[in-house]
Amino acid sequence: QVQLVESGGGLVQFGGSLRLSCASSGSIRGIYLMGWYRQAPGKQRELVATITPGGVTNYGDSVKGRFTISRDNAKTTMYLQMNSLKPEDTAVYYCNYKVVLGGYWGQGTQVTVSS
Repeated sequence: QVQLVESGGGLVQFGGSLRLSCASSGSIRGIYLMGWYRQAPGKQRELVATITPGGVTNYGDSVKGRFTISRDNAKTTMYLQMNSLKPEDTAVYYCNYKVVLGGYWGQGTQVTVSS
C-alpha cells in the first residue's frame, strides 16, 4: 500500500527555519489537493497550507507570509518551507494527498520551536 513519508522536522529556535518534505512510496493517481496540517497537544488538527496540481496555494491565517508550500514537477513530492518560526508553531505536522475516493496521510513529523 502506498504511504506518505514526512521528513525535516526537529527542534529550532524562535525565528529559525525548517523545511519539511513529504514523499509517496509509490504512484498515486488522481490527486486533486495536497496539503500540510498540524496538531498541537490538546488542540484540533488545523490547516497549514494546501496546493493544487495547478499550483494554486492556500494558507492558514497564522502562517501567511511565513510559510511556503510547493511541490515538484512530477507532483509526487511536496514541501513546506517554514520561516520566522514561533513557539506557537510547535506541533506534529502531517501531509495529506486527497484523491477522489479518499486520501493518504503521513505519519507526522514533530516540529518544536523554542523561545
